[in-house]
Amino acid sequence: MQFAGRDPEADVSPGRWVADAVRPGLGVAGLLPPLFPAAARVLHPAAQYDGDDDVDVRWADVAAANGTVAHPLMEWGGITGSLDFYEEADQSPLWEGAPARGHLPEQVAGPLAEVLARHTGTPQDCLFAVWDGFGYISAPQPRLTVGARSFWLVRGPVGLAAANMAVEPWDQSASLWWPADRAWCVATDVELVSTYVVGSAACIAEVLADPRLEAVPATATQPVGDDADTVNPPPD
Repeated sequence: MQFAGRDPEADVSPGRWVADAVRPGLGVAGLLPPLFPAAARVLHPAAQYDGDDDVDVRWADVAAANGTVAHPLMEWGGITGSLDFYEEADQSPLWEGAPARGHLPEQVAGPLAEVLARHTGTPQDCLFAVWDGFGYISAPQPRLTVGARSFWLVRGPVGLAAANMAVEPWDQSASLWWPADRAWCVATDVELVSTYVVGSAACIAEVLADPRLEAVPATATQPVGDDADTVNPPPD
C-alpha cells in the first residue's frame, strides 16, 4: 500500500532518534523527543455544519459558551462538561462535529506545515510516520517502534503533512513528522484531539502567533489527556 501516493520507506533508521528520546508515560515527552527548548499544543477545531461546508469552531469559544475556562491545559471534556461530547453528542448550534481524534485536519495541517517549513533547512525532505494500528491501513514494509506503537515511514516535502495517508473514504494524517535536519517534530497521538509541536523558541513563537491556528504554549513535562485539565470541573 502507498501512503499519499508514496511507498513506505524500507529503512526506518531515520526515526531511531525519536524512538530513543521519547519517555513513554511522561506526558508530552512520551509523544515527542524532549530535546528542544520550546513546545506548543495545536488544538483540533470542532465543526459547525453549514450546508455542505464545515465551519471551524475554536475551543476558546466553546469554553466561553459553556462558562468554563480556556487555558493551556484545557481538555475537550473539561470545557464541554461531558466525555460524551468526544464522540456521541454535540452542542448544536454551537458545534456539531467534535474535534478529530488522532487526526490533524487538513485545514490545520496546511498552515502548520507552512510555518514549520520556514524553520528547517530541509523542507523538501521530511519523514512522516503512520501508525500501523488503523484497521484500514496495511503495508508489508518495516515499522519504527516508538514506545508501545509502531509506524511506517514515508518520505516527502513538508506539505505532505496535509495529505491523506489512508484510502478514501477514510481520512488520516501522519501520526509523527519531522524534517531530515531534525529542526522540529510534530505528534498527533491516536488518542488525543490536539497536536503537539517541539522546536526552537523562534519556531514555536511563530506557531503560537499564527492566527490560522488555535495554539497554546506547552512543556515537555506537562500531562496529556483529560486528567491534565485541573482547572475545569471533571467531565461527567
